Amino acid sequence: MSKILFFAGLLLAASGRVSPAVALAIGIAFGFGFDHPFHSGARQGSKWLLQLSVVALGFGMNLHQVLAAGRSGFLYTAGSITLTLSLGWALGRLLQVRPSTSFLIATGTAICGGSAIAAISPITEADEEEIAVSLGTIFILNSVALVLFPFLGARLHLSQTQFGLWSALAIHDTSSVVGAAAKFGALALAVGTTVKLARALWIVPLSFGTAAITRSKARIRWPWFILFFCLAAIANTYFHPLHAAYPWFKQIGVAGLTVTLFLIGTGLSMKTVRQVGVRPLLQGIVLWIVVTAGSLALIRGGWIHL
Repeated sequence: MSKILFFAGLLLAASGRVSPAVALAIGIAFGFGFDHPFHSGARQGSKWLLQLSVVALGFGMNLHQVLAAGRSGFLYTAGSITLTLSLGWALGRLLQVRPSTSFLIATGTAICGGSAIAAISPITEADEEEIAVSLGTIFILNSVALVLFPFLGARLHLSQTQFGLWSALAIHDTSSVVGAAAKFGALALAVGTTVKLARALWIVPLSFGTAAITRSKARIRWPWFILFFCLAAIANTYFHPLHAAYPWFKQIGVAGLTVTLFLIGTGLSMKTVRQVGVRPLLQGIVLWIVVTAGSLALIRGGWIHL
């Protein structure tokens, strides 16, 4: 029965008939209601599908817009990452969260959620429980953000540029940033995706810095899909013979993203919530609220803008 329902949800998410937020909700309902028949496969599949979807979305982006947003976003994220990591360390100490778990939660909040945790965890030699707790904390907050941000953005009358920038700076995972921004509008999607990918580039220097401090010899994971996203934007801007096909690639990217969120949702269950525990979840919530409120105040005040 669970296999039938899983594939039914997968096909519905891929059909384009439901929004990314609805696909995530369906996935979460499945995860809480049934034992996952393909848990490890779905987790790996969502990782690769997300990267392919982001590349496909690049065919709907203008290179000049990507460069302008990426240049500004790279500078803003430098400051926010430093502050988030520092606050995350302090909160972890205050709440007595295990140091490795605390660092992974702070890293996932500061940069790009599960991708950052996956890149940093081998370097810190985190065990499976620490990785699971960190990922669980981030995924729970991602699910909340995907629904909450478009609602708040509309209530606060944010422009599409403001909303895209806010989503990129305050939502953990790329998938949830793209899902929330796509619901808000095309310009919000372009800004949110580009600034988020600029933020994701900080995985590399943080990985090198962590490896140097811990003297780890673990292999650094490079986010190659960001390069292919930029190449797709270059093709859309300058290579016109295939211009008629680019909207189809973009639609494939949107469909892939929706399926990705369904798969991520299926990995969230009561077991995940229990495994996270109160203190790591509290660290993640407080850190996220500070980042969310702080970035929103700076954007509305005109201190952060494109």
